[in-house]
Amino acid sequence: MSQYETATATASGYGSSRGGAPVVSFENVSKHYGRLHAVDGLTLDLRPGETVALLGPNGAGKSTSLDMLLALRKPTGGRIRMFGEDPYTGVKSGRVGAMLQSGGLMPEVTVRELVELITKLHPNPEPVAATLKRAGIAQFADQRVDRLSGGQTQRVRFALAICGKSELIVLDEPTAAMDVETRRLFWNSMKEEVAAGRTLLFATHYLEEADQAADRILVINRGRLLADGTPAEIKARAGAKRISFRLDRVDEPFLLGLPGLVNLDVRHDVVQLQSSDSDATLYAVLDAGYRPREIEVTSLGLEQAFLAITAEDDAANGTTHEQETN
Repeated sequence: MSQYETATATASGYGSSRGGAPVVSFENVSKHYGRLHAVDGLTLDLRPGETVALLGPNGAGKSTSLDMLLALRKPTGGRIRMFGEDPYTGVKSGRVGAMLQSGGLMPEVTVRELVELITKLHPNPEPVAATLKRAGIAQFADQRVDRLSGGQTQRVRFALAICGKSELIVLDEPTAAMDVETRRLFWNSMKEEVAAGRTLLFATHYLEEADQAADRILVINRGRLLADGTPAEIKARAGAKRISFRLDRVDEPFLLGLPGLVNLDVRHDVVQLQSSDSDATLYAVLDAGYRPREIEVTSLGLEQAFLAITAEDDAANGTTHEQETN
């Protein structure tokens, strides 16, 4: 069993160590479309107060999983519980707010009018003025919805997700089309939501966001859970570190024979490599009489760890992401 298969086998244990009953439980959930298994035996728990990032390549089953959680699709097999009940009951009671990629906003109304309408429909609404302020959209609240930029539209979608006193917030690619500053303001708002006691689940392609915002990361591929842990734990599962240094006399054949070497890149006198055993790699360089300068040893970033986890799964199943999406 590989380290990532081991992670899969123990993935559901992370949530069970947290206090309180689960906010959300997936129990061996599957969603099939003929021979396509969009979600395949997914089991996980979300606990109160967690900020959880859902990561996966295109076609991994992220949006399908969120749709099933929000009662927009029915599972083919398994069971989903939200606050101990079926998802439809949780959604109907207003205990969850959602921001999805699919579905348009009403045109020819102002932002304020749209927020007011959705607020009136919510079982447990927040004041409109408070929602506009929390979502950072008060300054363009009197503009028409169909005349907003892409980033402004995303912020309006976020406002609709938090216009009620929901205990769970579900976001699918929330910062798509947002510029860097708008993303920063958005995540500041999300920190306030979590600080108020809400649980946050979000899917994203921006791995840096997941690294910075989430206290727990779920990696899925081919509809299956591959890894579950803190950002640091996910990065550690890649099993390699990045080493860089300067060397006056570069001997590439020697470097290629270093113990633990995973990848090597040499540019003039700068050597950059990945190693599964950074100590053994550096000792071998020193023992050979080399004296490297400006040595840096760092863990792989979340992007490299994510790619390593999903690539191993693809290799084990004899497929690629291009094959899955074409």
